[in-house]
Amino acid sequence: MAKVIDGKAIAQNLRNDIKSQIEEMRKTVPHFNPKLSIIQVGAREDSSVYVNMKKKAAKEAGMDFELFHLPPTITQFELLSKVQALNNDPKVHGILVQLPLPDHLDDRIVTEAIDPKKDVDGFHAINIGHLSKRASEPAFVPCTPKGVIELIKSTGVTMSGKKAVVVGRSDIVGTPVFSLLTKNNCTVTLCHSKTTNLPEVVKTADILVVAIGSAEFVKGEWIKEGAVVIDVGTNAVEDATKKSGIRWVGDVEYSAAATHASHITPVPGGVGPMTVAMLMQNTYLSAVRFFNESRQRAIVPLPLELLEPVPSDIAIALAQKPKPIKFIAEELGLLPSELELYGEYKAKVSLDILERLSHRQNGRYVVVTGITPTPLGEGKSTTTVGLVQALGAHLNKIAFGCVRQPSQGPTFGIKGGAAGGGYSQVIPMDEFNLHLTGDIHAVTAANNLLAAAIDARMFHENTQTDKALLNRLCPAKKGKRTFAPVMLGRLERLGINKTDPAELTPEEVTRFARLDIDPATITWQRVMDTNDRFLRKIEIGRNDTEAGHERMTGFDIAVASEVMAVLALSTDLKDMRERLGKMVIASSKGGEPVTADDIGIGGALTVLMKDAIKPNVMQTLEGTPMFVHAGPFANIAHGNSSIIADRIALKLAGIEAGEGEDKMGYVVTEAGFGADIGMEKFFDIKCRTSGLVPDCAVLVATVKALKMHGGGPEVTPGKPLPEVYNSENLELLETGCDNLRKHIENAKKFGVPVIVAINRFTTDSDAEMALIRKIALEAGADDAVACENWAKGGLGAVDLGQAVIQSCSKPTAFKYLYDVEAGIESKIETIAKEMYGADGIELSDLAKEKIATYTRQGFANLPICMAKTHLSLSHDPKLKNRPTGFKIPIRDIRASVGAGFLYPLCGAMQTMPGLPTRPCFYDVDIDFNTGNVVGLF
Repeated sequence: MAKVIDGKAIAQNLRNDIKSQIEEMRKTVPHFNPKLSIIQVGAREDSSVYVNMKKKAAKEAGMDFELFHLPPTITQFELLSKVQALNNDPKVHGILVQLPLPDHLDDRIVTEAIDPKKDVDGFHAINIGHLSKRASEPAFVPCTPKGVIELIKSTGVTMSGKKAVVVGRSDIVGTPVFSLLTKNNCTVTLCHSKTTNLPEVVKTADILVVAIGSAEFVKGEWIKEGAVVIDVGTNAVEDATKKSGIRWVGDVEYSAAATHASHITPVPGGVGPMTVAMLMQNTYLSAVRFFNESRQRAIVPLPLELLEPVPSDIAIALAQKPKPIKFIAEELGLLPSELELYGEYKAKVSLDILERLSHRQNGRYVVVTGITPTPLGEGKSTTTVGLVQALGAHLNKIAFGCVRQPSQGPTFGIKGGAAGGGYSQVIPMDEFNLHLTGDIHAVTAANNLLAAAIDARMFHENTQTDKALLNRLCPAKKGKRTFAPVMLGRLERLGINKTDPAELTPEEVTRFARLDIDPATITWQRVMDTNDRFLRKIEIGRNDTEAGHERMTGFDIAVASEVMAVLALSTDLKDMRERLGKMVIASSKGGEPVTADDIGIGGALTVLMKDAIKPNVMQTLEGTPMFVHAGPFANIAHGNSSIIADRIALKLAGIEAGEGEDKMGYVVTEAGFGADIGMEKFFDIKCRTSGLVPDCAVLVATVKALKMHGGGPEVTPGKPLPEVYNSENLELLETGCDNLRKHIENAKKFGVPVIVAINRFTTDSDAEMALIRKIALEAGADDAVACENWAKGGLGAVDLGQAVIQSCSKPTAFKYLYDVEAGIESKIETIAKEMYGADGIELSDLAKEKIATYTRQGFANLPICMAKTHLSLSHDPKLKNRPTGFKIPIRDIRASVGAGFLYPLCGAMQTMPGLPTRPCFYDVDIDFNTGNVVGLF
């Protein structure tokens, strides 16, 4: 008699092994959680039995299981939408649609809709196709055929070289088993009910697999002596001796076959239990595969052809063919559902990445800042891009850059673009510098909707009674008035604990319906993303329909809007909603702050900004990833790219449990203006809000800029540089290095390592480079290295990259400059003395009044965002180098409550630039032969 192959015992052992493997995996990867999702349409009893078996097995193995029980009337589109949602869910590793489906649904279309990488049933055409190819492997082998092979292996019989016969040619069992036996080097014959001389063919089989679906179809005498027989069939036959009236038999005449075979599977208890066990194994293997793929991040650099002399920025950018952005996303381990393409070379990324990678340790966090800017330029953006190229394309590190989106105002004005320069650029540079994905347009729309709402509200309050206002704010629907949800927040702030407008007293109606905005206190202006000096101060309300409601106001450049600062400092969508609602636009005549939510517009602003909150991903000239997101001003705002972009980049650059430090990636973000402004705000505002701790600061300087700080002559646009800037002058350079010393000291006050990056020009001498390095190290810098990334791309910043890697390995003792709970005046004075080297501050009467007002209104604990000139450590742009003996005058203090800071004004701050005599737009055009933009720089 044949040995019985106990499928039930083998399956249980496999399930026990899977459970042990999951438990072992969780010891090092606690978040490892295989998940199987099953869709069942309708309530067929047999389907419910099978689903419950799978649910029980998943739970026993320690897997997550989710059943979606859908009605039999569901449309095919609805069903496919549910499948797609599971495809996109990173927590789901296996998807199974329980068959059969109702007649109006197409089984093939539905099963083909499952992602082949989650098709744990193994039925997808792609998986079946790979199974049939000798040179490839499917993501999954169908469960029953896989179980058949495991049962054959359990006998100890060697398959290689054996003759195998498969009876039954179904897509689910017979054909896949044929392919699997072939892959195991059997000589296989595939038979079916129409095969002639079938008994004779079966008689040749050393290994016989029967899956024809006919009770006891294969007779005992057909079996070759010593054959291994795997009976896949499950058929009910009448049996009066059984309580149920039936008994289950296979496709093989078991009792007779057992006298010839060496091994045979019983029915039930043979193949059946293996199918569920293999489903569990496929789900586990899928989870392992997804986990391993999430760790396999490798950036494939773009080769860079370096030319001398270095061509124009736009010429370099157009000469480099970018990688499709979806390729970069794949290199970084982004899921297809986490990418929203905007053309071929740019995309937005989903905030869901943060949840998916919440377990991952953050990568290294590096901020790039600079000495006090001069007209000669220091090259912060170029250094940021060059450093990312060096780390990612030359030092084999996962490296991201995070930069602000430039305003179109400077792009068409005097400054030009902001994509870096030379061979260290973000590309496509024309898309980077122009509309990108429309974030600034969204900021403009939100800002101006609020501006329109402010004036409209004042107009209506001035022309209506309290009762009329209430009736229009809460219109009757079917005879009943209700508050909009946003109004309930205003009622709570007013201390009115009522939810029915009809219950308000006359005094409460007045308090609720009238914001009573004091026009003299309105700080909210309209914005546009164009330099237009004639909109700096305008009068509105001049039409006859608004007669008597005129007022003076103005336009700011779009990136000066508080909406932009909110975008940059929000930590998620909910946080952005709260910040937008808290924005203070004016005070009431009673001295109380009036917010966007008081006007009832916070939700609408969030809707306008819901896509803008997703960071934009682009690439450098060498194919390394760059996040471009938000672009707040660096004087009246904090001048840094978004927290969300940094957080996503840090997770993508981070490491999993068990990965070594050598796998750690780097995120390089740029702070606007010099270290006294952008870096200080990065630490004290951005890091305080995000909770992120930087690992290193890179301070950018140039020989020419330091010479100007040392007393070098002024530079006039359009005229040749004075000779002193192109020839060696160590005395002038050493004097100017006082500015560098101060910025190094400033950075060290925050407890992070500091590296000085010296952007080298061809006119700089070795002696000048050595002098800067000597002074930088004496001032406390951890290193000082020369960079030639403008001319050489990442290759020219390799030394800087190695210095960053070395410095980031050191422990930090990060700290903020001040305690936010200190008084407003104390915080301002701390910044002035510690960062600028001032002897103190001088508060105007207006500034003192604002301190009192903001303290009374509860805003005294907000961080400080100093709005002063970037051209000097002092308030006076003419005072170069490291001035002493001065006090910082504070003429006014304003509040960006939604963004979360107060900004003292240290002088006249221009928030709407003007166009120069010869704007950059003279050079910008389209090449009609290629369709390329020309003239941007």
